[in-house]
Amino acid sequence: MKQLLLDITPSPSPALDNFVPGHNRELLQTLDEIIAGKERFVYLWGATGCGRSHLLQAVVAVAARNKLNAVYIKCSSADDMNATFGTHVAADCVAVDDVKFLNASGQISLFNLYNHIRDEGHARLLVSGPVAPAQLGLREDLVTRLGWGLVYQVHELTDDEKVRAMQKHAVSLGFDLPKEVSDYLLRHGQRDMPTLIETINALDRRSLVDQRQITVPLLCELLEGR
Repeated sequence: MKQLLLDITPSPSPALDNFVPGHNRELLQTLDEIIAGKERFVYLWGATGCGRSHLLQAVVAVAARNKLNAVYIKCSSADDMNATFGTHVAADCVAVDDVKFLNASGQISLFNLYNHIRDEGHARLLVSGPVAPAQLGLREDLVTRLGWGLVYQVHELTDDEKVRAMQKHAVSLGFDLPKEVSDYLLRHGQRDMPTLIETINALDRRSLVDQRQITVPLLCELLEGR
């Protein structure tokens, strides 16, 4: 029974319509143009938790639903990231998340893919990093290419916008999140959106398992248990 309850509410997949735009409305319009093929290159940058990964995965998901060959690649410090992007030259949409982790070979490979798309391809290339291209510390020719396309900072949400984002996510899970719970979480928990959303997911599961309403005391128990 406990496992059954834990499986009731899977977390919604990243999508453009469940991203709270805040000050990123122009960026969302640009991503619509990327999906439509009106733009081909975009670089997104911003602090961890600002929503870069969400947006890249959302665009890839839309492209896949449109029967396009789409791929999302998450770079990580845990990988040596000796990526070979040449295997994706036939893709219609390529999203490379956290490009700062690419090693020398991976940087060359991404540089070659960019040139292929620019000169011969029709694909869309979306790349993200924590800072603007010139501050990445990657090879100069790749940085230059990343700066040739559209460059957008993904702005972090304000506290009020984070509350609305948590409430919207809670509704997608099937419950209303009391404002005192979201306010408490912002004061006492980690404040980046991925952690906030995962905490809402965990709170929902805890409520189902314990058959209790979602309240500040229940949230306190969850945070103390962590």
